[in-house]
Amino acid sequence: MKIYSFPRGGLPFYDQTAPVKSPVVNAYLPALSVISLGNRNNRVYPVVSVGEMVREGMLVGRASGAGAVNVHATVPGRVIRKIIWTDRDGIENDALVIRMEGAFEKLGRRDESLIWNGLNGYDIQRIISEYGISEMDNSEKPLSEMISTSRRESEKLTLVVRCVFDDPWLVADYALCKDRLTAVIEGAAIVAKACLKVSHIIFAVSHHEKELGQMLLSQSGKLDYPSSLVITGSRYPQHKNRELNMALRIYEKKSGINLGSFLILGPSVLAAVSDAVIHKKPILDRYVAVGGSAIKKPQIMKVRIGTRIGEVINQCGGFAMPPERIITGSPLSGREVMYLDEPVGKTCYAIVAMSKLQTAVHGQQNCINCGDCRAVCPIGLDPQNIYKRIRTFEIENAGATGCHGCGCCKIVCPSALPLLETIVDRNQEGNLQEAQSV
Repeated sequence: MKIYSFPRGGLPFYDQTAPVKSPVVNAYLPALSVISLGNRNNRVYPVVSVGEMVREGMLVGRASGAGAVNVHATVPGRVIRKIIWTDRDGIENDALVIRMEGAFEKLGRRDESLIWNGLNGYDIQRIISEYGISEMDNSEKPLSEMISTSRRESEKLTLVVRCVFDDPWLVADYALCKDRLTAVIEGAAIVAKACLKVSHIIFAVSHHEKELGQMLLSQSGKLDYPSSLVITGSRYPQHKNRELNMALRIYEKKSGINLGSFLILGPSVLAAVSDAVIHKKPILDRYVAVGGSAIKKPQIMKVRIGTRIGEVINQCGGFAMPPERIITGSPLSGREVMYLDEPVGKTCYAIVAMSKLQTAVHGQQNCINCGDCRAVCPIGLDPQNIYKRIRTFEIENAGATGCHGCGCCKIVCPSALPLLETIVDRNQEGNLQEAQSV
């Protein structure tokens, strides 16, 4: 079977400190849940007060404006306080702390099922919006907004089910895909109907997981849409939208099929769509890969949203040695955790606790102009040159635009230069200045 990949840059990415593909462990339910309302830019307003009792799955934060999604309680209990914490980037985040009390209405009970086929696309979109379903990667884009955008496309639309696992820290999404294969297929069918104009569904699966691809394809007979299996490369960052899009365009040309524009979604969000539309459940849990050299027992866990990160680590045996850094998401593109009381959120697919030995083989040194960063950049940038321009305040001509933060340059740099962090920070400053000038 032909393997489709992006043409330039990238690299194989291995990490022996990540959990292996193994059965998922159910995490303990938290006595105290920290339900994040997001940062101040997301405009999510609490609809419950301190002292009020809430039910499992109850709306506790209502979204207002673009980019925000509704927030629900993941456990029954009493709201005991509202808290604010500041993350590494200096952004303030709001959250409600819920002390678990009372009976669960979803956990351990038989799911009620809605016959969704009779719903029209706008009814489905309303349910998706009501239950706060968002893309469960670092972007957390509201799925309802992505559906609206797809409807405005002038050409036909292909829904892409992204099962590309080029990063070992995506192992939790792999486990979810195998455990909840039917829900992923159902979610794809539901989203396709909501978009109104989907003409094709593609299962994009990295070539190391061909067996998973065949399982998905065998179940695709339940869909009312033509479907195809496309085997992609496993070179990082193949799962990023830009690189996956490039591979699919090559497939389109070779197969002679007009695919139109793409809506690319991961297995976690599709399973969440199935839960919301069929079973009337918001996102209550997240499959999380917990590992890193500072963790005693790396494993894949099913964690209730709002569980504090420190509790999850304790259930993996705690720290084997003092951690130098803790990251949620991939070490290449994730977010640094400042406090162990921070909660597991919808986008947390991994928790990585790294020892000092893992964070750097040696201290930062001067650039040796080896060119390794240029060779691996998938979009053809010159990271070392951009880095030098930024450091010497040649901001206007830095050429950082286009970087999507894959971190390939960071991996290969023998001088341990903060290439990724410097370029990403520069882009964020530029975006902020542009927004302020509008």
